[in-house]
Amino acid sequence: MSIAICPGSFDPITLGHLNIIRRTSRIFDRVVVCVMHNAAKPSPMFTIEEKLDMVRRAVSRYPNVEVDSSSGLLAEYAKQYEGAVIVKGLRAASDFEYEFQMNLINKKISPELETMFLTASEKYTFLSSSVVREMAMYGADLTGLVPNEIIDDIQRKAQRWRNV
Repeated sequence: MSIAICPGSFDPITLGHLNIIRRTSRIFDRVVVCVMHNAAKPSPMFTIEEKLDMVRRAVSRYPNVEVDSSSGLLAEYAKQYEGAVIVKGLRAASDFEYEFQMNLINKKISPELETMFLTASEKYTFLSSSVVREMAMYGADLTGLVPNEIIDDIQRKAQRWRNV
């Protein structure tokens, strides 16, 4: 059985993320979407529990996709899935530089761990969680940027942040 791990902070999950997850689910028998704690992003909009809930709702239509979380190193997390492949989406050359560096670090920790890069669909190359958060803070329409199932969650959270 082939296993892929799609890691990310998903703060929040976007249609770009979902596109990579959907395409990965067609290639691999089993896909684990792992919501990771990102120490480089010290002020997430959503808690891990909120992100897990939103991601689960967004991927519920894919029977071979499951959702988990980790606060540790991705290479260590992946060891529990023998032969798993890390799948990362790339939007631009800058993404490749960062993800290539992360791949080398993961290989240092776990030499047998492979990483596969999927390029973003053209219509999502501009899309990131930070763009969604900023738009939400200004009350912009998020239709076409994030899964419909979570738009209300994002708008409610942004409203609370605006009122703080």
